[in-house]
Amino acid sequence: MPCAAQTNFNPGESLWVCLPLTLMGGFLDTYTYITRGGVFANAQTGNMVLLAIRAAGGEWAAAAYYLVPIFAFALGVVVTEGLRARVPREAEVRWQSAVLLLEAAILGVAGLLPPEAPNPVVNVAVSFLCAMQVNSFRTVRGLPYASTMCTGNLRSGSQHLWRFLFRGDREAGARAGSYLLVIFTFCLGAGLGVPLTGLLGVRSVLLWVPALLWLRWRLGRKRRIDKEPAMG
Repeated sequence: MPCAAQTNFNPGESLWVCLPLTLMGGFLDTYTYITRGGVFANAQTGNMVLLAIRAAGGEWAAAAYYLVPIFAFALGVVVTEGLRARVPREAEVRWQSAVLLLEAAILGVAGLLPPEAPNPVVNVAVSFLCAMQVNSFRTVRGLPYASTMCTGNLRSGSQHLWRFLFRGDREAGARAGSYLLVIFTFCLGAGLGVPLTGLLGVRSVLLWVPALLWLRWRLGRKRRIDKEPAMG
């Protein structure tokens, strides 16, 4: 992605962090929808629509079912915001590394639970995880984005596309292309979730554990390299 006004980015804003997390974000929506009762881990707007449809049909128990991931996501944002407010800017990479480690642990436990495990338990954990991720990784190369949903990315990308088409702003065009890449990556992850859950079922989420651990390792390594004094 092109740079915005700032020139120094922390490693957590790099594309090599953004795109894998976005790919996983798309996958997790498909995963919980197919394997855990037809709810979305990330797309709380979709859950609210499904809740309203069930409520309008008088299916109150079914409607209440969708409150579980909605409240879990909201709780994840509240908890993350409270903890993040206490983390100084220079320690943000350590915070992001801790979030990646916690995500790996949650997905590891969720993937090891049997298919018979209560769906709300898994959905609460995964929605809480997604809220932590979207609230901890907010920007990529200086641009605001979301790795677990696409509405905001679509709005921002369309805004930059207008500036490119009607004002000739080439940088805005490059940014629009970057948002398109993020949206495509999210959709790719959601699409991959279909064959992966069909093949591995509830265990398919375990595929992301080594990916998250690798991201955490590389993020920590990049931070150490950046802190090393220049030679000479």
